[in-house]
Amino acid sequence: MTRSVIEEPQSWTLVEVQKPNLTDEEIRYAVKKLQREPNEVEWAMLEAQWSEHCSYKSSKPLLKRLPSKGPRVLVGPGFDAGVIYIGDGWVVTLHIESHNHPSAIDPYGGAATGVGGVVRDILSLGTRPIALLDPLRFGSMDSLHTRWLFDNVVRGIADYGNCIGVPTVGGEVEFDTFFERNCLVDVVCVGLGRKDKLVLGEARDPGDLVYLVGGRTGRDGIRGASFASKTLAEKSDTERSAVQVPDPFTKKLVIEAILEAVDAKIIQGMKDLGGGGLTCGLSEIAAKAGTGIEIDLNRVQTREPNMQPAEIMISESQERMVLLVREENERKLVNILNKWEIGYAKIGHVTRDSLLIIRRGNEVVAKAPAKFVAEAPPVPRSAKRPEYLDALAEVPEPAMPEDLAQTLIELLSSPNIASKEWIYRQYDHEVGIRTIVKPGQADSAILRLPNKRSLALTTGGNSKQCYVDSYWGTVGVVSEAFCNLVAVGAEPVAAVDHLQFGNPGNPEVYWTFKEAIRAIANYLNAVGVPCVGGKVSFYNEDSMNRRAIKPSPVIAAIGLVESKTPKVLQALSREGDDLIVVGNTSDEMGGSEYYEHIHKLVGGRVPRVNLKKEKTLLRALLRTLRRGDVESLHDISKGGLAVALAEMSVQGHKGVTVDIDTVPNKTSRMDNLLFSESRSRFFLETKPKNSASIVNSFKRLGIPSAKVGTVTDNGIEFLSKRQVIITIPLDEASRAWSEAIPRAMEATP
Repeated sequence: MTRSVIEEPQSWTLVEVQKPNLTDEEIRYAVKKLQREPNEVEWAMLEAQWSEHCSYKSSKPLLKRLPSKGPRVLVGPGFDAGVIYIGDGWVVTLHIESHNHPSAIDPYGGAATGVGGVVRDILSLGTRPIALLDPLRFGSMDSLHTRWLFDNVVRGIADYGNCIGVPTVGGEVEFDTFFERNCLVDVVCVGLGRKDKLVLGEARDPGDLVYLVGGRTGRDGIRGASFASKTLAEKSDTERSAVQVPDPFTKKLVIEAILEAVDAKIIQGMKDLGGGGLTCGLSEIAAKAGTGIEIDLNRVQTREPNMQPAEIMISESQERMVLLVREENERKLVNILNKWEIGYAKIGHVTRDSLLIIRRGNEVVAKAPAKFVAEAPPVPRSAKRPEYLDALAEVPEPAMPEDLAQTLIELLSSPNIASKEWIYRQYDHEVGIRTIVKPGQADSAILRLPNKRSLALTTGGNSKQCYVDSYWGTVGVVSEAFCNLVAVGAEPVAAVDHLQFGNPGNPEVYWTFKEAIRAIANYLNAVGVPCVGGKVSFYNEDSMNRRAIKPSPVIAAIGLVESKTPKVLQALSREGDDLIVVGNTSDEMGGSEYYEHIHKLVGGRVPRVNLKKEKTLLRALLRTLRRGDVESLHDISKGGLAVALAEMSVQGHKGVTVDIDTVPNKTSRMDNLLFSESRSRFFLETKPKNSASIVNSFKRLGIPSAKVGTVTDNGIEFLSKRQVIITIPLDEASRAWSEAIPRAMEATP
């Protein structure tokens, strides 16, 4: 006869379980819903699943404002990854994850398991992971601690991705003192699969068997979701047990075994085990289908002796997946898993009663409705406009630099602008033989697809501008990602967001979060592109300096490149070609690298995007690229048009001469014209015979455009009133841009 265990806990006291992340209201809610006091195991499960990391209890109502439907969307938010139909029976999956807190205390392991987690998300839809991107945030490069984090995070991403054979093809990085203690480690993964072989995270069919597949369950990662849902403290470095242990070699075998089972069409449902472990995986897969699941913990293969039920249920040990299979297909699944030498255990079955029942042999150690466990009660949050914004809006303009050429050199050597080759040369970005455009060659990476199209993928982020103006800064982040896609001839088809902020209980922090959501929704509605998923990461602050990170929304976006679209890179291609600027430059210096890196000045007016014209601009540029009239192209972003042109020049080993007076602008100062980061602007290289038609095509649509210069065999020159205002030898610009990060890292002991 079975019995329910609700007596005094044995391994943790009730107070220890409740205290970190369950509020008094949540405790009362749990008791009321269950009509009894939860036992030790149930409290542990609720603490994990109702953590901010797993439940989105502070953000769900706002996230619903994001547009998520579209003609290509097959699966939107709410599953482990979004699914986009790309034609001919093929689908692309897209998701973004983070491992911020773990990376702050164990940068190598935290970053590696971040890759492993997002790869599992893609795999859980039955699709093959084909590419990674890595948006990163660190403190100042002057800090030894920052350089240690940076070095180990990059190595962790590189080693894991290289081992499993998934290329890291792009990303971005920002350095700012606000991230000194709280680095941000985001990983984007894209997958490829067949529409008719998609697998969803739903336990739809009672009677299906539940298999736990992959690595053994250990004590690593216990309370990892809770750890990610609280502020870093001085003692956080001691919480390494909350960081999971990566095992990429097992992951590679898991990928191949599961995809073989997907091809055999024997998997009825699937869920990766990340934050919250078995608690999250089982409760969510049952709750989505309105069914229940019953398992026996004695069947779970553990890595360590004497693991308690609560430990098994909330362990976040890596490389584990839950598979649902019909009884008649059980032998086929076992044969595949044995072939790949993957560990597995049949731990339970799907039921009709909507209950999550956890047994240890004949003893019931936890019993609760799956929907109750999976869906935490929402937490209402108040919002208040931060007081610091008023001070930032009133900053005085800085003095004009005496040497604009030296200013440009200093900007090119800023870690936020300088070449990121030190990062991506550690990645195998060509494994899988799909990579057409490699990291650093263009504004987006491009992968070969099996249906004659290509897939462009990119990320965008700008914490400095989002700090000065959360709304327009975030609009600019989304615009940057979409401009990156169109710059390689891709039509944007989907995006995911990652919203990283401090404590949501702080009304000023929550206000910036709400503004970011409003910004993303408004931009995506304006251009007609859906958000198919994303991630929210709160509590990115620490008690030591009592400072939250800057608001850090990141956008990952994908687009489709038609087969006849020419490949266009950033590098200038031939002497004698014309240079065209598209877009208007304004006195919008807030959050610019020029203000912050050169003048140490925080504040000002953040660049704004004309949402009514953005779609028109993107479509016009796409048409121009598809006609084959563009030889090279680069969007104008960090550092402004002077930096963008210098980057094109350095990469192409070609000089340029530009008459700055011909650039379309509404600026009041020469330095603003050169270094403003006004959005939705591009530099185009074209043959002289095509210049007039390109410029006129944009002007007819009301988009400012002008021929501003030519490609030469000299250095980088900017003219004004027929006088040279900047002249830099090409090799000097190249050294400043390419050597800044390697030189800084060489200083690391």
